[in-house]
Amino acid sequence: MRLEYDREADAIYIYLSDAPYAYGVDLDDERRIDYDAAGNPMGIELLCVSEGVIPNDLPHRGEIERLLAKHHIKLPA
Repeated sequence: MRLEYDREADAIYIYLSDAPYAYGVDLDDERRIDYDAAGNPMGIELLCVSEGVIPNDLPHRGEIERLLAKHHIKLPA
């Protein structure tokens, strides 16, 4: 799992695997999960991260919360 942060776009992309992209599902206006052809989550796009990230409904939530905390991204209290 690795994270790329685009400060200008205020966005993060979290790579869950190196599998090729097949389709994506928007959870809301600021969160999107990308899937591989087998239906496994392979990446997560998070927008407006300076305002904080809601981890609810994200795959691998515990790991993602630790990764975001490591990079000083706010989570709800």
